[in-house]
Amino acid sequence: MIPYGEVIHDHSRHPRNVGSLDAPDIRREGYNPFCGDRVRIELALAPDGTVRDARFQGDLCVIAKAAASVLTELVIGLPIEGARDLPEERLLEALRAEIQPARRKCALLAFETLQSGIKESGR
Repeated sequence: MIPYGEVIHDHSRHPRNVGSLDAPDIRREGYNPFCGDRVRIELALAPDGTVRDARFQGDLCVIAKAAASVLTELVIGLPIEGARDLPEERLLEALRAEIQPARRKCALLAFETLQSGIKESGR
């Protein structure tokens, strides 16, 4: 049995959209003081406000890395309003695993960082 399920296992071993963008429209860093996870989320927007590209990088635990990877896949192609209004439950459902309360902060670090970055950008 794979701890945390197939999606988290796959995305933590083979994360998607890792790295930096040349000229991101939105960039935000987040930190989880409880475990030390750090993440940077970057978005590039198309002229119509659609998320054209998303990247992340950081020093992350298995769950946080997988969640950041899945999150970037979820938001690419969405209008910025769709990314802003994305419910956290959508990300948690996409992970397809039972996330214990003690690890929920790990699973939502990238999500909260993304939301903070969008809010800070005024979009």
